Amino acid sequence: MPSLKSLKVRITSVKSTQKITKAMKMVAAAKLRRAQQAAEAGRPYAERLSTVMSSLASKVTIGPSSPKLLAGTGSDQRHLLVVATSERGLAGAFNSNIVKLARKTADELIAQGKDVKFYLIGKKGRAVIARLYPGKIVHQVDQSHIKNVAFADAHQVSEDLIRRFDAGEFDIAHLFFAKFQSALAQIPTELQIIPVPLAVNAAPATGGAEASVEYEPDEEAILTELLPRNVAVQLFRAMLENAASEQGSRMTAMDNATRNAGDMINRLTIQYNRTRQAAITTELVEIISGAEAL
Repeated sequence: MPSLKSLKVRITSVKSTQKITKAMKMVAAAKLRRAQQAAEAGRPYAERLSTVMSSLASKVTIGPSSPKLLAGTGSDQRHLLVVATSERGLAGAFNSNIVKLARKTADELIAQGKDVKFYLIGKKGRAVIARLYPGKIVHQVDQSHIKNVAFADAHQVSEDLIRRFDAGEFDIAHLFFAKFQSALAQIPTELQIIPVPLAVNAAPATGGAEASVEYEPDEEAILTELLPRNVAVQLFRAMLENAASEQGSRMTAMDNATRNAGDMINRLTIQYNRTRQAAITTELVEIISGAEAL
């Protein structure tokens, strides 16, 4: 049975931990609102731009003069998985869920005989991926110095990805992140960003007339300008979604940790009181027994 001193030390330690988890919950809750507003504000633009790119690309005849970000390399053998995670832990299952989805996609591609590489944004996914896929990580982006995600950060990553694509390092790039739904739910999401996927419903409805749209300059010139920006916008959206998801998951995890610490304190306090009562009873019995012996 633990001694009174060890129980008291443990109760004090758990109380200190509870103060930390409670403070972290409050900090995450304060950051969550701003991050959620930024993520929700960025969704319509990113989703609309992706739709416009897909629709516009479906109207272009892909040929030798087509932008490479649209036409691709003509092969689908080499895949780059861009896995966006956080720089800090204590965020529940936020990082592990993103890595789990990336692992599932990687295993499926490897089973098909494809060559898979990883491009990491954030450091929390590196340990698992490096252990399961040794030698497959081509680059890791350090974001520990970033307090609030800006478009310039996403643009810098997109330029590096496009440079690697132009250099022939990969054929298709997939982006993995967590879409923020609520503080309790963050949905792991996969999105192909290079080359731009074509719209599957680009054909007009039966019996309807397709709108006649003239572009100045032509579609390929517009795509040449907008396709690199689309990559940056999708990356920026993923970073904003991740920022909100991270704070929501951390707030929930720290709330659970605070509650668990409270339950542990109650159990330890009961055990401490019982042990103390048993010690007092033992002393009283010894005193009474000694008095009777005299």
